[in-house]
Amino acid sequence: MTTILVIAPHPDDAEGGMGGSILKLVTLGYDVHILDLTNGEPTPHGSPEIRQKEWEQSTALLGIKSRTVLDLPNRYLMDGIESRKKVAAVIRKIRPHVLFLPYWVDAHPDHVQATQIGEAARFYAKLTKSDIPGEPCYPTHIYYYLCSHFRLHVTPSFILDISKEFEKKLRIARVYQSQFAYDDDRWKYISNSITARNQYYGNLIRVDYGEPFMSREQVGLKDIRDIV
Repeated sequence: MTTILVIAPHPDDAEGGMGGSILKLVTLGYDVHILDLTNGEPTPHGSPEIRQKEWEQSTALLGIKSRTVLDLPNRYLMDGIESRKKVAAVIRKIRPHVLFLPYWVDAHPDHVQATQIGEAARFYAKLTKSDIPGEPCYPTHIYYYLCSHFRLHVTPSFILDISKEFEKKLRIARVYQSQFAYDDDRWKYISNSITARNQYYGNLIRVDYGEPFMSREQVGLKDIRDIV
């Protein structure tokens, strides 16, 4: 069975960017894990205790195998040797076949750094003669999900149909009240944005809702029937 690790800068990024796909992959029987590099605090309406309750509730609703939250600094996340080693140790422990990282173009410095850390950690995780805990491991594929703070259009490498999962994705997003629903206007903006984006990408593949994914390498198919 394929094991998947989703790496996110903060709790809520994985859910906002690919929550529907996570739900779909879990339903299909994949072992899905999330690694949040920071606890997401400080923020204007949150606290470490509030954020923990939110991600614990979200984790239960997603049905994933595990969630790990590292102690790297929110707002000041930086790619560096120690950060890479911490993430590489998690990769060695979970031993994923596929990594998902934030799309590499983003206005939020933490998101950009998270992608750089994840890419480097994938390489570090395979090194022999290293002080990183665990046996060497090299995930076969990396794909990038869209959680960008830029208002930008991307050309996806593929789009995953999340029509059946979309309503639950929205419910899970609302769990993060300190970020997405601290008042009615905020939730209206967030829910409308998520809906519009996923409708747009769904329309491109003739379904109701879709989530876009990018790859730096070519994406191969074993069977033409895999195409929607």
